[in-house]
Amino acid sequence: MTLTHEHMMTRFYNRDRESDGQFITGVLTTGIYCLPSCPARKPLPQNVRFFETQSEARSAGLRPCRRCKPDHFYERYDPGLHLVETLSADVRRDPARFADAASLVAASGVGATRLNALFREHLHLTPAAFLARERVDSARAALADGASVSDAAFGAGFESLSTFHANFRRETGLTPGEFRALGATNAFTLALPPGYRADAMLRAHGRDPASLLERVHGRELVKGIMLAGAPARLHVTFDGDAVACRVEGTAPDPPRMRMAHAVAARLLNLAGDPSAFERRMEADPATARLIEGRRGLRIPRTADAWECLLWTIVGQQVNLTFAYALRTVVADLCGVPVGDGLHAHPTPEAVAGLEYGDLTARRFSRRKAEYVIDTARRIAAGELRLDVADKEPATTLERRLLEVRGLGPWSVRYLMMRGFGFADCVPIGDSGVSAALTRYLELDHRPAAAEQEALMRPFAPYRSLATYHLWASLGDPQ
Repeated sequence: MTLTHEHMMTRFYNRDRESDGQFITGVLTTGIYCLPSCPARKPLPQNVRFFETQSEARSAGLRPCRRCKPDHFYERYDPGLHLVETLSADVRRDPARFADAASLVAASGVGATRLNALFREHLHLTPAAFLARERVDSARAALADGASVSDAAFGAGFESLSTFHANFRRETGLTPGEFRALGATNAFTLALPPGYRADAMLRAHGRDPASLLERVHGRELVKGIMLAGAPARLHVTFDGDAVACRVEGTAPDPPRMRMAHAVAARLLNLAGDPSAFERRMEADPATARLIEGRRGLRIPRTADAWECLLWTIVGQQVNLTFAYALRTVVADLCGVPVGDGLHAHPTPEAVAGLEYGDLTARRFSRRKAEYVIDTARRIAAGELRLDVADKEPATTLERRLLEVRGLGPWSVRYLMMRGFGFADCVPIGDSGVSAALTRYLELDHRPAAAEQEALMRPFAPYRSLATYHLWASLGDPQ
């Protein structure tokens, strides 16, 4: 859309953050130029001029505003990222406004190929997949608010109830009606997709037999969790093509059971469909062998992003056995007992209350203790937001996390892959990735970080799953 003077004036007076980068506002009386979202007091309309670029504003004799710092914004401004952020925000506000991926293309002002590339780069999804996911999320929120199944479906933009049911069940493991009924009892049953690898998922969650946070017995995973402040145990039992879930330790109600469902769906990664990745691998005999014997494999997720972040810091530059021991220390110090010898994962607030000496006295290095506690304190203080990160573009989240002391490229990529579910991440520098690439490609050396990046590039946009298959391949006989 071409921005008229009236459009720009309206957006400037509304402090429209989504217009940042689209035009520059000049204020003649003060001699400054600003972003449209500038929080400063607004001038009279007759004292405002608009410019396309900073250089135009400077040529008019204006200087950058000290409050909104437009030059700092433009140093990091990426027009492609801005387009994705703006369009994805529009979809989340009203997914029914967009009939299909072609509607997204029309609204974007760029071609289908370009928009697909931008969505892949910044969201790790195609426009169509993003729209489908946001429709399910919108319908889920409507159902939780008491909407009928049909109102939730059509309000989110689904054209038919059958399409809605299929999409909703694929993402959540429940029909819309079953989701709406959560809380009537302390149990629910999730449908597994065809080919789901329950054995691999149970092995992944049961790797630490001494864990205080979860336990695997046979076909059952038991996880300690907090539900709206109440300690509870989530039992997840695999039975053929279904998973029986029940909550013990707290009385069921709809909000708590929806939380329990969200945890179960994350732990099982129901939304992480590997079929597109597998089709890509099977198309070439050279790559098909990477998934041989492992079709259906999904990346195990953590119960929430904070749990993955803590595990990422704890696991840096130590062997797996020692990392589990350190995680147990934090669980023992700060986790809430939920019964049956298990604890709920410690909250950031609980970890923030520790002193460094509490951890260094229990085999933590001073530096690792600082990273754990300081990060928890930033989250508890609201300085580091994880609760909104799954709505951020991957590129924005990665840049933001890299600014956190103690998180380097390996840590951030691992966290984005397992904590946030992004599909195209590689924890570059990982020794397991290096060893697996050496075997898979029959190299005569271990590839270092730069070579790993290059060797993993052909697996885009599915590098997260490729990474997980490479790790799994280390257990294959040579």
